[in-house]
Amino acid sequence: MREVDARGLSCPEPMMLTAEVLKNTTEPVKILVTEPHQKTNVEKYAKDHGRTVVSKETKDGFEITIS
Repeated sequence: MREVDARGLSCPEPMMLTAEVLKNTTEPVKILVTEPHQKTNVEKYAKDHGRTVVSKETKDGFEITIS
């Protein structure tokens, strides 16, 4: 599983990194973000592109698994 650590990055960087990794793989991807709005944006992007999303809150942000 590929992992993208976008914690601490400002918008739109987490979205851009998510788009890039999803464009290049069909395997599950884990995206790490810090802010709730980043989580929402990444989830919406993945769902809009036909992917399944599972998210959980962690001690330092959110972990979004996209398959």
